[in-house]
Amino acid sequence: VGELAGTMAMVTVNPRAVTSWVGIARLFAIVLSCLAFSLVASTRDFQDPYGTWCMFTWCFCFIVTLLVLVLELLELYPKLPLSWDDFTSAFSMLAALMVFTTSVVFPSTFITSPCSSSKCARQAVATTASCLCFLAYACEVGLTRAKPGDVSSFLSTVPGLLKVFEAYVACLIFSLLDSSNFKAGLQWCVAVYSICFIVTFLIIIFTIGRCLTYMPCPLEKMLVGYNALALVMYITATVLWPLYSFRGRNRPDPCNRDCWWSKHLGVTFLTIFNLIAYLVDLVYSTRMVFIRAP
Repeated sequence: VGELAGTMAMVTVNPRAVTSWVGIARLFAIVLSCLAFSLVASTRDFQDPYGTWCMFTWCFCFIVTLLVLVLELLELYPKLPLSWDDFTSAFSMLAALMVFTTSVVFPSTFITSPCSSSKCARQAVATTASCLCFLAYACEVGLTRAKPGDVSSFLSTVPGLLKVFEAYVACLIFSLLDSSNFKAGLQWCVAVYSICFIVTFLIIIFTIGRCLTYMPCPLEKMLVGYNALALVMYITATVLWPLYSFRGRNRPDPCNRDCWWSKHLGVTFLTIFNLIAYLVDLVYSTRMVFIRAP
């Protein structure tokens, strides 16, 4: 009992956790994500994979953001064995991407025209709340992003945020891959997506866990080398994926969002997005390592 009382006495309240601009953005994200999943839950129409994903996104972001806010309010986060700034930067970027995807997927899947029923109205309000929630997370990313010249956590810099983007886009690519027998060129593309995802994910995890400081080689130069290699690999995937996916194969008629043609087209665009991300990542990483400001 005495130890518990001592621990309770050591807990302090930091009001800036909820009064700063970052705290206000998090409060908005909590309220809006809660509103979104509550309205959708009231419609009882979210059982398919797309609805499950949307509900998971809103609930996951709500729970983690609430936990972050409580830990900062009570100043308990220094006791955690992780880099708190890296964790919050990575999570806010991930939440922004997840909520943005959900804000596009949910209305395109569940809202039909004309929208006249009370169920449809609740779905429309949930979509609006989800869009505003994305803006709240985007504001948090902008507020916590490291400014030029700042000494800050890696995942709050542009290359660090791009690492989260690259890993998330790779996850979207995996969700669109079907189980058909791929040709050799497509198998190479899948290998590119998998290798780059694993390495990028490990960089994020090791950064949050403060493990990268134990690397025996210069970390910054290693990241530049990895970005260059990943860029070359994605260039090959950008060329080979559409070449082997669509050559000699016509678009099915009808073709809904679940047919192979739509999925392969989605993978093509996501591959291009990640190619651009790795290019920008390489440019920023090179500038940070080799072109230092005086």
